[in-house]
Amino acid sequence: MSEGGDCPPDLGADHLVDQVLVRLAGMTAGGAVVDRFRAHYVVVGRAEVPDDTHALVRAAMAHLHLVSIHPWANGNGRMSRSLQTLLIAREGVLAPEFSSIEAWLGRPGNTWEYYRSLASRGATYRPAQDVSSWVRFNLTAYHEQAQAVRNRLARSGRVWQLLADFAAERGLDDRVVSALHDVAMTGRVRRLRYEHAEGLSLQQAQRDLRDLVSTGVLESVGRTRARYYTEGTRFPEAALTEARTPKAIANPYQG
Repeated sequence: MSEGGDCPPDLGADHLVDQVLVRLAGMTAGGAVVDRFRAHYVVVGRAEVPDDTHALVRAAMAHLHLVSIHPWANGNGRMSRSLQTLLIAREGVLAPEFSSIEAWLGRPGNTWEYYRSLASRGATYRPAQDVSSWVRFNLTAYHEQAQAVRNRLARSGRVWQLLADFAAERGLDDRVVSALHDVAMTGRVRRLRYEHAEGLSLQQAQRDLRDLVSTGVLESVGRTRARYYTEGTRFPEAALTEARTPKAIANPYQG
């Protein structure tokens, strides 16, 4: 979702609202629109006035209103999503999985739905319009993103247990489970990552990985510093199957 243009790059969260205000202050048309945005969304974002609207809804509306005002020639979507994230972060929700919809937008089809939802709102600022579908769109994004995180953590835990059982059956040291887990979940592991994860010396990490290769559990790919390890012919198939079978995401508002 790259958007070039004259939108200021790399703005920190503390300066985003100020930058929005600077640009809005220079607009000569639509003064009432600018004043309404300043008085409600920007001030609420700074927690200077009380507002009992849920933070996710308030942030979604700030996003919609800023992108509708369209203060920049380019980059309005990116800045509006950044403002949305900022308002949620100011409520203490800092984890990117829960403060931003960017990861959700990166999934197939979701970016198109985002632009379609924006287009249905029109190209002008209309504060009196029905925005229920826009709010639902954003709440769906956050809900499905939370589901994805929960499912990933649950799947990771099940894979870990399968690998721990495998290591116990084979008489392997418990510490090798972290290396095997990386391979199952991401497809590979590097010696340096395993070494740091388990607090091992270079020699210990090399010996563990060499032993796993010699027994066919892992396979070495590449040489010297570029070397990494993937599953071998004797890697536990049950762990790979579990790791590669994601759980379906449910639409919370369907039906």
